[in-house]
Amino acid sequence: MGQQYTDPADFYTGIVADSYAPLKSFSPDPEIYAAFVREAGAPALELGCGDGDPLLALRRDGLDVEGVDSSADMLERCRRRADAAEIAVTLHHQRMEALTLPRRFRAVFLAGPTFNLLPDDASAAAALDGIRRHLSDGGFALIPLHIPDPTPAEQIGRVRTAVADDGAELRFSLVAEERDEALRTRTSLLRYERHGAGAPTVVERPWLLHWYTRAGFEELAAAAGLSTVAVTDPDGNAVADDASYMVFRLRAGLRRSPGTGLGSAAT
Repeated sequence: MGQQYTDPADFYTGIVADSYAPLKSFSPDPEIYAAFVREAGAPALELGCGDGDPLLALRRDGLDVEGVDSSADMLERCRRRADAAEIAVTLHHQRMEALTLPRRFRAVFLAGPTFNLLPDDASAAAALDGIRRHLSDGGFALIPLHIPDPTPAEQIGRVRTAVADDGAELRFSLVAEERDEALRTRTSLLRYERHGAGAPTVVERPWLLHWYTRAGFEELAAAAGLSTVAVTDPDGNAVADDASYMVFRLRAGLRRSPGTGLGSAAT
């Protein structure tokens, strides 16, 4: 298959964005992130907000949370869901490694290991620097990360199906996979299909996940001015250094470079 990478801004488009909600098998518990925002303070920012889970639930509860995502198609789905539910929401179409927003936040979070979609340490460093620039001093970031396992051979080629809103059948399968331990990447070739009226639509896209060691991620965060407060599992329990799923709680230190042009966060 060869090392390939499709930027999330291009990956989550078209049939992939349309298939996201019908095919997804997990939704984040909004109360976990609501509790984080209440503890850290508002305003808050969700990175990689996608089509609105858990962002819209937090807005429904009256929390001051904005969302940012690199995919225009996913943000459009989020806007349609917000309009249907009569929820006011502020959304930004930007990559997390190139954030330029007009305000600072007390809390920045990702609702799942979306940070793993950044392809390398350089992109991760840029994203962490952007998080720090958009956090007020003493603000907190919550970043879940995971180390993906190799996919069992019997699951390659297996097809999952779902039904679209218009009755078309959606199909999803993993076609091939490559893993590079040195680069800490797993690249999966994913096939999306839509079968309904007219000719079928079939799209194949490479999906890259990049993982980190605990020490390596803490070093990247520290270089960006973010100190590690805690590293836990999703339930808040301490984890071993080689755990496959870790939730990092980071705190912003004193601002390193004044005059960034960002407004102060309300407290």
